[in-house]
Amino acid sequence: MSVWVKTHTLPNPHTHTLGLRAKPALFYADMNAKEISDIRSRALAEAESAKTAEALETVRIRYLGRKGLLQDVMKGLKDVDPAERAEVGREANALKKNLDTLLRQRKSALDQSGSGAPLGFDPTLPGAWREPGTPHPVSRVIEDCVSIFARLGFTVAEGPDIETRYHNFEALNTPAHHPSLDALDTFWLDTGACLRTQTSPVQIRVMESVAPPVRVVTPGRCYRRDTTDATHSANFHQIEGLYVERGPVSLADLKSLLAYFAREMMGSHTDVRFRPHFFPFTEPSVECDFTCHVCGGRGCRVCKFSGWIEIAGAGMVDPRVFRKVGYDPETVSGYAWGMGVERIAMVKYGIQDIRTLYENDARFLAQFG
Repeated sequence: MSVWVKTHTLPNPHTHTLGLRAKPALFYADMNAKEISDIRSRALAEAESAKTAEALETVRIRYLGRKGLLQDVMKGLKDVDPAERAEVGREANALKKNLDTLLRQRKSALDQSGSGAPLGFDPTLPGAWREPGTPHPVSRVIEDCVSIFARLGFTVAEGPDIETRYHNFEALNTPAHHPSLDALDTFWLDTGACLRTQTSPVQIRVMESVAPPVRVVTPGRCYRRDTTDATHSANFHQIEGLYVERGPVSLADLKSLLAYFAREMMGSHTDVRFRPHFFPFTEPSVECDFTCHVCGGRGCRVCKFSGWIEIAGAGMVDPRVFRKVGYDPETVSGYAWGMGVERIAMVKYGIQDIRTLYENDARFLAQFG
C-alpha cells in the first residue's frame, strides 16, 4: 500500500506505532486521509495522557517537531495521488491545528498543577535581578545643595507651584510695570493666580509665619514662558536661600557662604567672582560666577573665553521686603540668593543641552549613577 521514496532509520521518538506499518522512511507517498486521521487521533490521545511537561514535550517533538511525523507527511504530499491530495492536506492541517491547541491547553494545566515546573518556574534557579536605578541629575544636584547648606544650619522649606500675585511679585518688591508680570513672560491662570516664576515666594511665606532668625533653602520647580532651546526651558528648577538674623548681617557673610558652597559643590580649586547687579528684592545685589569647569579659568568657548560661569544671583534683603512681611528692617538684616539647578547640573556634569535632562533617555541618565 505504501511506496517508499527515501529511506533511513527513524530516530527513537518516531519508532512508536503510528497506526501505519512501522517503516524506516522519511515520508510516505501513498497516503490517504484516513491514515492521517488515525495518526491525529493517536497523537491527541498521547497528548491527553501525558502526565508531565517532559512527556508533553516528547509528544510535540514526535509529531510537530522539525523532524517530526507531520514534516514527513507534508514532504510526501507532492507524490500523493492528486485525487486524494487535497483531502490528505486538510487532514494534515487538522492534525497540526488540533494537536497544537491541545498541547497548549495541557501545558497550561500542568503548569497550574505544578507538574509543568521543569518548563516553567524553577525556584532553584537564581533570580533575574534588575540593575538598580540612579538618581536623576537634577535630583542629585538638589540633594547635594541641600546637604551642603544643611551643614551650615539651613533647613528646607517648600511651597505651592501655583502662587498669588502678591507672594510671587508684590511682596518681593516687584513694581507693577515690571516685564515679568506680562502674560508673555508668566503663565497666568483665569483665577488671577500664576505658576510661580521662582521659589522666592516660599521665602515670603516663611517670613510671614515665623519670627527671626530664619535659615531656609527653597528647592522646587518654576515656570516661565521661555522658548525651549539648549539652555532654556519653560519649566526648570531653582534652589534659593534666605538668612535673616536679629542684628547686623553683611555682604561679606553672603560672599563667604557662596564661596564655601562653590568649593563644596565644584571642588576645592573653584574660585568665585562677584559682580554688581540689580534685583528688585535685594539691595545691594550681586551676580556670582564660578571658575569655568572646562578650562579651569583659562578661557574657552563654553565660558565665552572669560574663564567664568554665571551661577547665582544674590544680595542683601531689601528693607521694603522686610516691611511687607512684618519684620522691622531697623532690627533685622539678612541676605538671599538663588540659582538654577539645571544650570549647576549642566556645568558640573558637562551637559550641553538642557533638553536631554527631560527626555527620559535611560542610556543618557545611566551615566550619572
